[in-house]
Order: sequence, then structure tokens, then C-alpha cells
Amino acid sequence: MIRFGTNPIAWANDDDQTLGADIPTDQILSEAAEIGFDGIENGHRWPDDPEALKQLLGGYGLAFISGWHSLNLLVNPVEAEKAAIQPHLDRLKHNGCGVCIVCETSNSIQGLPVPLSDSPVLSAGAMRDFGAKIEELADFIAGQGIALVYHHHMGTVVETPDEIDAFMNATGPATRLLFDAGHCYFGANGGDPAPVLRKYAGRVSHFHAKNVRPAVMAQARATGMSFMDGVRAGVFTVPGDPEGGIDFAPLLGILKDTGYDGWIVIEAEQDPALRNPFDYQSLGLRTLKTLSRKVDLT
Repeated sequence: MIRFGTNPIAWANDDDQTLGADIPTDQILSEAAEIGFDGIENGHRWPDDPEALKQLLGGYGLAFISGWHSLNLLVNPVEAEKAAIQPHLDRLKHNGCGVCIVCETSNSIQGLPVPLSDSPVLSAGAMRDFGAKIEELADFIAGQGIALVYHHHMGTVVETPDEIDAFMNATGPATRLLFDAGHCYFGANGGDPAPVLRKYAGRVSHFHAKNVRPAVMAQARATGMSFMDGVRAGVFTVPGDPEGGIDFAPLLGILKDTGYDGWIVIEAEQDPALRNPFDYQSLGLRTLKTLSRKVDLT
């Protein structure tokens, strides 16, 4: 069953918490519900206690979809990372989540004031070793009834299509992919994300419908912006925005063809003072539902 979700990062940014700091939590949740979303991902405003979280979101008729967990597998043994992720898994299980979103951040530059060209790169051997550790962790998580979904992301060791290829080849069936249309497009410097999705759709268990403004992306690349500088400049937007460069119809068609039945989440962080979250998230959801009907995804 396809369900549509959002992320509070559109209203209140997690990485730069000055963005949206003035927006009340009640406004975030009431607007997400009014727009028509089925659920919402994690944000820094939500309570850590699993039951308190369930009660908070349930009060607005929203399910808890999942949340990001930062991995440090390049510097820590797998057993240490299993212990570190367990409280997060307990929170997910209590709220009926099916996926656990992870990304390696031990050497990420996504929050640092450095150019995106400084993104970390793993050697072929290091990627194989990293993939083996991810697969071991994924087996551990699968044993608790949850799928590990790896989030390829700008500023990290899995950023470009080639790095996605290397990562997927280095991992096994327990490791699932969070396919993020915007990060794939950005990581490919404007390349079509559809072939990447088509290649790995059978292992995709979570989908982020993030759009990219090509003009801002080009500016970010040309001027050496950091990842967060790009976010603040408006590099990301929602499906249906005429300034966006991604055609979501083929992507949803691929999901239909491969029997995808998970969440489709609009995770599109923008400065809410410049781009009204209610208006943009409404546009994104309308666009996705219209396209989904056309391809008979829902």
C-alpha cells in the first residue's frame, strides 16, 4: 500500500535550526495533517520517548514513518554500532515503523562550511569493507522486523551514481536502499535519476520525493557552496515546482512496474521564511497523487 508522507524539515530544519525556529510545533503537525499526509518522519522537535511520540503524532492523525540515524561504521566496530542504534530501533518498533533510515556520517561534510567538492571518497577496497559492515548491521536490524534503508546523500561516501553502484555491489539482500530523487540528481550533477532507480528498484524500500532547482545547483557547484549554503539558497524544492529539474512521472512509473508498496515522502528542505511550507508541501502532494493516478501506482 502506497502512503504519502512528509518531513518536518520543510518547516523546521534539523541541520540549521535557525530555519523555522519561529514556527510552532503545533503548526507543523496541524498543517501536515490538513494538507493530507498520512505520516511524518522524524525531526528534532519530536520527543525521544516512543510512547510520547506515538501520542503526539497520533493526536493529529499522523503515523510516524521513520527517522534518520547517523552511522559511524568507518571508525567503530559493528558491535558498537549495533548498541548505538538499538534505542532508535526500539522507538521505531513501538511506532510500527517498517524501515530504519541510516547514513554514514563519520567523515561527512554535509554540515560543514566546506565546498561540496570536498566530499569524502572511499577506495574500492574501503567500499567493499564498508558494505560488509553495513550488511552485517542490516541483518541485525532485519532480525527485529525492520529493514535498513541506506540514504545516499550529498557530502557523504555514497553520493554519486558510481558510488551508489559500488555501495549496492558491496552489500547484500538485507541492505535496502532509500532512493532520494533529489540527492541522486544533485549527485549526478543534473543527470537523470530514472536509470539509477530502474537499476535498483527491486531493493528500494523507501522513497524520498525531493526536487532540485538546476540553476541553484549550478551556482552551488560553481561558487564552492557548502551543502547547507545550497539548502539555504534554495537548491531543493518539491515535486511540481516549475523551477525543479526532475520529472517524477517516470520515477513513479518505475515504482509501479516493480511493485513498490512503501512510503513516498516529500523531504524537501527550504527556508520557510522564503518558501511557505504549507503551499509548497501542498503542491508536492497534489503533484505526486496526480502522477500516481496516471501511472496507476495507487
